[in-house]
Amino acid sequence: MTDSTIRVLIADDQMMVREGFSVLLNAMPDIEVVGEAVNGREAVAKVRELSPDVVLMDIRMPELNGIEATREIVAGDGTSKVLVLTTFDLDEYVYQALRAGAAGFLLKDASARQLAEGVRVVAAGEALLAPSVTRRLLKEFSRMSEPPRPPAAAQAAYGDLTERETEVLVLIAQGLSNAEMAERLVVAESTIKTHVSRVLVKLGLRDRTQAAVFAYEARLVTPG
Repeated sequence: MTDSTIRVLIADDQMMVREGFSVLLNAMPDIEVVGEAVNGREAVAKVRELSPDVVLMDIRMPELNGIEATREIVAGDGTSKVLVLTTFDLDEYVYQALRAGAAGFLLKDASARQLAEGVRVVAAGEALLAPSVTRRLLKEFSRMSEPPRPPAAAQAAYGDLTERETEVLVLIAQGLSNAEMAERLVVAESTIKTHVSRVLVKLGLRDRTQAAVFAYEARLVTPG
């Protein structure tokens, strides 16, 4: 293992899922599975013990579900990023998990390449918000009769964003990568990175995922 190796914890109550993901990820030269958890409570404990870079978190687990476990992990002092494992029949949990602090989503039937790339993206501090996930998130907001409002502090800071920063915030919520935003706005990718950083600082948000949730809650992105 080198200093650049991404350390992963797999939390899933199905042994075959844990073993399958372990085999796939350990085959990657830059990724190492450092532990497994069979429920949310054990996942929280092992994050404190092992300090993994990324946690692959199932949503439906005994004792403590993946959403609550994600909330506890994110609220802790560590820097572990949570990548939620989901299936298409779990649409109703997408928003809840993002609100809890998940850095993104990955389908359980993802290929070995998609699995490894998802881990790398999240470990690098990017949000894994594919367009399919964004569509499901918008669908969930459409279903809500009264979507929640963003935190008061962030809402108050929203007025400090420039027009371009607001535009970037909307594109983050739509699931665009830095490269895609740069192409859309006809600017350098480094400029987009600067805008994203300023948006996060001004709104007091932790990452791009929180920025996306803020955009939905502030009605900057209209469902439907």
